[in-house]
Amino acid sequence: MANKHQPAMQLETASQPHNYYRNAVEKHWDPHEIDLEDDLDGIADLAEPAFEGLKQSLALFGAGEESVTEDLAPLAVVLEDIGDQMFITTQLYEESKHTDFFDRYWREVVHTEEERRGQELSSPTDDRWFNEPYDELFERNERAMARLLEEDTPENRAKAHCHYHLTIEGILAQTGYYGLTLAYGENEPELPDLPGLVEGLKLVRSDEGRHVGFGMAQLKSLVTEGEVDPDVLHETVGELVPLVQKSLVSDDGASTEAGPGPSPSDLSEYAYNKHEQRMTQITTASEKIPDVEELTELDA
Repeated sequence: MANKHQPAMQLETASQPHNYYRNAVEKHWDPHEIDLEDDLDGIADLAEPAFEGLKQSLALFGAGEESVTEDLAPLAVVLEDIGDQMFITTQLYEESKHTDFFDRYWREVVHTEEERRGQELSSPTDDRWFNEPYDELFERNERAMARLLEEDTPENRAKAHCHYHLTIEGILAQTGYYGLTLAYGENEPELPDLPGLVEGLKLVRSDEGRHVGFGMAQLKSLVTEGEVDPDVLHETVGELVPLVQKSLVSDDGASTEAGPGPSPSDLSEYAYNKHEQRMTQITTASEKIPDVEELTELDA
């Protein structure tokens, strides 16, 4: 009988993983409750190059959410702490919700606008949206996560978190969502407002902040306990950053974020500053990982 009640006893400590889990439960949202009606009017004002650019951005992030949904499972297998396990179930669920949101937006907004323009309906999974560095980035993430099932060592766990939480979520996804939110919010006069897209992106960004924070907490524990050298983190992310940068460049060499909205240099500076701040919080003993409530604020 003691084993039956052990998980509940562990949760009474209000451990950090349990706080992440509770925050996820309390901030639940449904992708199908977001109103997309105004976006149908706004997207009609997009010039053709901007419309194509928006579609590429949505395809990149939609495919990314689908990929990480599939790749997260090995981490759920190897984590022993009940609080960690409970949180990972919420992350799996949330990555699926993000995939659902982007799929719905493509079907209900992008396809409707393509029909209005007399265009053939496109697919967000078409190869034309993705380049080799993008594919390589996610293939490396998949290998890093799968390696946990073959050899679950502290260093392999650290590398998995660096691939998944620090790079794909912390640099690629959060920076991209930040840029799209600014571009199609109320502060960019050269682009139409897409309030449904912006609302969905803000909710996704809030979830991603929680995910990144969990990965940071796991990495800080590994570093603090002397199981992993901080250089492993720097080297792993350093090898992946060039792939992130090249992922956002089309085959003709143009940035997928070119045009109205935040400039590529602005986004690069945002990503660099956020990443450096996170690495300092992870590797410096006197620094603390922000509280989960702070991590889910939009500027986190």
